[in-house]
Amino acid sequence: MKKVIVIGASGAIGKAVSDAWENTGMSVVHLSRPQIDLMSEASIIKAAETLKTQGYFDLIFVASGILHTPDLQPEKTIKQVDPQHLHTLFQVNAIGPILVLKHFAALINPNNRSVFAALSARVGSISDNRLGGWYGYRASKAALNMLLKTASIEYRRTHKSLIIAGLHPGTVDSRLSKPFQTYVPTGHLFTPECAAQHLLQVIDGLSLEDSGHCLDWDGKKIDF
Repeated sequence: MKKVIVIGASGAIGKAVSDAWENTGMSVVHLSRPQIDLMSEASIIKAAETLKTQGYFDLIFVASGILHTPDLQPEKTIKQVDPQHLHTLFQVNAIGPILVLKHFAALINPNNRSVFAALSARVGSISDNRLGGWYGYRASKAALNMLLKTASIEYRRTHKSLIIAGLHPGTVDSRLSKPFQTYVPTGHLFTPECAAQHLLQVIDGLSLEDSGHCLDWDGKKIDF
């Protein structure tokens, strides 16, 4: 039986992915706050320590992310850029996931095919940025992509069968996207369950050549 860790398992995508994996017979560990807090490295270390007795895992998936809160909204202009908001976005969307890899890598068998994946976003692509705006969210996802790319190079030396990837789930009908669904083209707003099926298919099809890349919900690589 394959063993999976889902971080952010209480969110729309995290729950749907967890349910989908369990329906295929996988053993899934669900982690969310307060069990793990991506704003706190100590919390991440503690969560990793509690899982050491369970042996190796085949897949670690970080489904956490932040786009907006009641006090934090995507910037329409540089005049709205706020240093504290930037810090929050970078901590949850980029720093937190790479710290998970830092401390959870010990739970991955270095000799077997395994996957570390984190939710990224197409708007984190620098080359695909044609509209501007959303400074913090774009930059934090671009930073995540670079961190994952850099880690993929390092882990080739110690975990030769580990695939590290960022995944863009498309626009999912969730609390994160709710205020921004007006202009989503027909047929491109996915339910969490539909997005989960897309993500599972992409993860199942990942090869070592995909490590370090960001992939769309249909498995196509997204240029950085």
